[in-house]
Amino acid sequence: MTNIAIKVEKLNKIYKLYDKPIDRMKEAFSLSKKKYSREHYALKGVSFEIKKGETIGIVGINGSGKSTLLKIITGVLTQTSGDVQVNGKISALLELGAGFNPEYTGLENIYLNGTMMGYSKEDMDNRVQPIVEFADIGEFINQPVKTYSSGMFARLAFAVAINVEPNILIVDEALAVGDMRFQIKCMDKMKSMMENNGTTVLFVSHDINAIRRFCKRALWINKGEMELIGNVNFVCDNYVEYLEKGTYKTSEISNFSKVKDFKHSDYNIAEIVLVEVLDEDYRIVDKIHYYDKLYIEVTYDVYDVTLDNPVIGIAIHKGDKPYVCGLNTLLDNYTIPWKYGRNKIILEYSQGTRSLGGEYFFDIAIMDKTASVAIQYLTKNNKIYVISEYKSEGKYVIPHRWISR
Repeated sequence: MTNIAIKVEKLNKIYKLYDKPIDRMKEAFSLSKKKYSREHYALKGVSFEIKKGETIGIVGINGSGKSTLLKIITGVLTQTSGDVQVNGKISALLELGAGFNPEYTGLENIYLNGTMMGYSKEDMDNRVQPIVEFADIGEFINQPVKTYSSGMFARLAFAVAINVEPNILIVDEALAVGDMRFQIKCMDKMKSMMENNGTTVLFVSHDINAIRRFCKRALWINKGEMELIGNVNFVCDNYVEYLEKGTYKTSEISNFSKVKDFKHSDYNIAEIVLVEVLDEDYRIVDKIHYYDKLYIEVTYDVYDVTLDNPVIGIAIHKGDKPYVCGLNTLLDNYTIPWKYGRNKIILEYSQGTRSLGGEYFFDIAIMDKTASVAIQYLTKNNKIYVISEYKSEGKYVIPHRWISR
């Protein structure tokens, strides 16, 4: 039995572009076979393998070919050349509303999608209740989906996708329209599917930090070609650095190089109200020596105490560069205070930052229990100037000494 879930070899997708609408007809009826079009490669020479049970993130700017790749893998589009092998049943959330009939009710669309997946009515009868419960859209389940908001559409689409027991789940930005609590619910479900069922997940998102937290490997598609594939941090670091060089003069650059500042969506779950940088005497400081103790005090208000094991993360970085150090309470197995109302927590850097001199910034986040979904993410919320007489290469001054023998 093969251990490969998806294998793509030398994949090409070519579209013909015409300067004028009439040129299409001229080319079709040309007796001399004259070309009035030029070729555009949506995908060019893409090759990779994804193992069963693997979670891989796909990154790239809009128009890079990500969605085209996923549509070919799912069979929605046909490649111009190359080979795609898929071992297992696929469930995909591509374009919002894809596979749904707007005139049908939510319930009717559940059965429609089940039929498209090859399930009988009897099979779907047993799956309807879990789907309805997960979607949690109330009486709207019996209303035509054309009356749904984008968030309700996302709820129903995801509920259907994960409850048909796929071997491979593909999610293309579909969760971006959902409210924060639903995003957390979806991330929890996907992690459960991976751990308990060995589901292979392809996850496309413009939130680079979500890719880092959720995936172990990443694939970077650039102008239709595969730029990099490998360790998620390696790929994402190179991707962000590439964008920061200004090669793409678009508004998207800021969305990639800086984490989105997540405010509240439909729910007031919690809110960071104050972050202070303190010295060892608990005085607010904006300058400190690299070896001095440093404390970050986070004050936050909790409105929903039912959130399970939330996480607080604090990262240090220098401008828009990758993190110098990123810590969170999940990694350190620390349970944060989570009572209704005002709460406080302090992160202590007991040996100082140990970073080289210069200006540093702090990002602070409240996240779900998996650190995959940010309830609130504050970028460059605080800054401090680190004084370091020691000159070195790299990012840190690691405690050390020289010994002669």
